[in-house]
Amino acid sequence: MQKHFHKKPNMYTSHVQLKVSNLARSIEYYTTIIGFKILEQTTDTAYLTVDGKISLVSLVEVQNAQPLRDGFTGLYHLALLLPTRKDLGNIVQHFVDLNVRLGASDHHVSEALYLNDPDGNGIEIYVDRDESEWTWNVDGSVQMTTDHLNFQPILAEADKQWDGLPKDTVMGHVHLSVANLAKSEAFYTNVLGYHVVARYGAQALFISTGQYHHHFGLNTWQSANGQAPTLNMVGLNSFTIVLNDGQAAAKVKQDLETNGYHVETYEAAPKFGGQQAFSTIDPNGLRILFTIEGE
Repeated sequence: MQKHFHKKPNMYTSHVQLKVSNLARSIEYYTTIIGFKILEQTTDTAYLTVDGKISLVSLVEVQNAQPLRDGFTGLYHLALLLPTRKDLGNIVQHFVDLNVRLGASDHHVSEALYLNDPDGNGIEIYVDRDESEWTWNVDGSVQMTTDHLNFQPILAEADKQWDGLPKDTVMGHVHLSVANLAKSEAFYTNVLGYHVVARYGAQALFISTGQYHHHFGLNTWQSANGQAPTLNMVGLNSFTIVLNDGQAAAKVKQDLETNGYHVETYEAAPKFGGQQAFSTIDPNGLRILFTIEGE
């Protein structure tokens, strides 16, 4: 895993907060199946960790929870990036042992598995190929494919030492379901400063900083002209972006305000993932927290 893509000055995601309908059921899934450990738990919240120090994902139980539905914006999937191909092989074997159903793709830049949690929240678990193997086109785009994943060489690298997610696992990227691709592109590139690195027709694009293949995916496949999720709808509650320093934070805050986006302190921010500097709502009604705490 090339660690510099998830370190400053890149704008990477440090934490994703999910709304769930049954906390105990979700904890069982994320610990037993996915391989997280519990960092801290209350009656309606659980913070999940891989290293016992920071939390990559938190779960919040909502009352009278409504299910995920097409026609709403939100999370397409969160993506957990494993350190090595051996780790991917180990988790594949773990899933085989538990008879877990999953999808899989070879994206040229990465090899990925896909699952859904009990509420339908999408999860990708992947490993990057070395950046020297990525293909960058003359227009500045990176070549990404959706090909069949060959499991045999991945399983051949496994050492069958599965003990949960490796401690160097990071939030590799977040893929969002958005209402309008052009408006979302304008927000994430012109206001926040990300760069478009790939497009899939008129319905999806991928953005990053520092020439990563993507820190965010944006698509309208199930959410074109969609509504923002209701407060009691399961799914994405917030995600946290790490900014380089106070100067970078001041610029982002000013750019948000200049472009008409409300900047505030979000009172229900997760306890982990970096102390909140400020928060905003993107054009799709999705809550973003900004922090300067991170590597």
